[in-house]
Amino acid sequence: MAGRRRKNAGPSSEGAPDEGSAGAVLPADLELQDLYGAFAAHGLDDDEDLDDAAVLVPPVKLPSETELTAQAKAVPMFGYALKLARWTAPHRPVDEHGDLTGPDRVPAARLLGLAPEQGDAPEEAVVEAMRAWSLACDLDLIEIGTTAAGEHVAIPGPDLEPAEQGDPETVLELWLTAAGIVRELAVEADSLPEGEEAGGAAEPGAEAEEDEERLAQVEDARDEAAELLDEALQVLYETTAFAEPGTETVPLGVLAALLVVPEGEEPSEELLGDITDVMVALDPMLGDLAELGVLDYRPIDPELFDEEEGEEGGEPALTAAGEEPLDEEESARFGLVRLTPLGQYGIRKWLLEDGYDAPLVGDLARGDAVELLRGVCEAANVLPDEELKVWITGREPAAAARELLAAARGSDAYAPMRRMLCQLALTMLGEGAEPAVREVLDDPELGGGARAWLVGRGAADVPAPERAMALWTVVDTFAAQLLDTGGDAEMLRELIADLPVTDNPASYFGELWRVDHPYTADVLEVVGELHLDRAVAKEARKAAFKARSKG
Repeated sequence: MAGRRRKNAGPSSEGAPDEGSAGAVLPADLELQDLYGAFAAHGLDDDEDLDDAAVLVPPVKLPSETELTAQAKAVPMFGYALKLARWTAPHRPVDEHGDLTGPDRVPAARLLGLAPEQGDAPEEAVVEAMRAWSLACDLDLIEIGTTAAGEHVAIPGPDLEPAEQGDPETVLELWLTAAGIVRELAVEADSLPEGEEAGGAAEPGAEAEEDEERLAQVEDARDEAAELLDEALQVLYETTAFAEPGTETVPLGVLAALLVVPEGEEPSEELLGDITDVMVALDPMLGDLAELGVLDYRPIDPELFDEEEGEEGGEPALTAAGEEPLDEEESARFGLVRLTPLGQYGIRKWLLEDGYDAPLVGDLARGDAVELLRGVCEAANVLPDEELKVWITGREPAAAARELLAAARGSDAYAPMRRMLCQLALTMLGEGAEPAVREVLDDPELGGGARAWLVGRGAADVPAPERAMALWTVVDTFAAQLLDTGGDAEMLRELIADLPVTDNPASYFGELWRVDHPYTADVLEVVGELHLDRAVAKEARKAAFKARSKG
């Protein structure tokens, strides 16, 4: 899958409004730090292009392979393929192309429950059965061979039995292959001229040059359709990663707007037309993927299509798309799409195949506390809260707190962030962490944070820290936020406003620059640059110079 080509109109981080929802901020429109919680020490430099950051893939949660296997086997089209493969045992005659012979086509439809046991079978049921047969052959669940007498026969493939028994590796590999086939077929169908079938021959008598031109046009259309579908799937993947449970469904118009509207712009009349075109193009492709369980999809209501009359080659248009804010029921008629867990699994596999880093939530929580905190600090795309939650789950709170506190010590570049993450994890552990926290009250690196944590929980017996510890903790806490926010001026000004600067800033900064902390000078420089009080800012800059000189 290719990286998304989201249009950029400038550095604005305001989200593109969705259809009928003014000012909505969508996941693909947020800044990198807002999306992934990435830390500045390893994140974007000031001159790095945000477009390059857009290919970072957020971590996702996936069910177990056992659950995914059950979901794959429950997909009707996949189940049909398994049934037909078993039906061929020990062998079944086929034609020279490997297709079912005429007498077997209606029985196949009945076997799958697509046609009644008695009477004529609807043509649609036979066509569906033949599609399932073709898929089973493509997956090698059915193998075609020739008998000694020269008859063409079909037999079950070697993967059938482990697939029927629910072997996760076999089932998921087969399902992923099937999803890839359907994805390719969806793109092929979307790129063909209207009324032409895949594999159709050129018109009799067509000149070779004209035929080549036609093939080139079809290939260009195919590439464009493939790129559009890839972008749509990646947006859905990102959106689902950040959605609260039960809110993963996205209106098709919102999905199209994310692909069309430049960041920070309002949709113009022309863009509304482009949104409609993208919706119409995606509609059949998403419907095809829904058949394999990649998506839950409610297609565009056909009654909304209004065929342009009296205009040669007129394209169908959605009569109400983007005109007025719609209520929920009316909006649903324009299409709703939800990426399933099985779809997340499939898209992640495709991203990995294309060389993207597509992590899972919990990947960094498999080791001890040292590995956890270091991994979260160093990862470029991480959800810190989720990794911490996974790590502490099932652990005894006091023991987990002791391990985290020990891992938070240090004076390296990431140490302030480790202590910040430790504080967050202690809050998640709750009351059970208190004995371990009290054990470090006199620790020069952890004591200030430990006292603040206890006081924040309402403890009344916590002694105030000594002056040196209090000042060191101020620098450490500010350094962690500086790294975490990536130098965001607005957020840092809020922190600066809370600094306990007295009416005598020269005295306060005269103490602060002497603090033995690797980030003392950096913190003072930021305060000097951003503090709104010019006198305070001047004293901070002077203190930063002294800290640098001391260093």
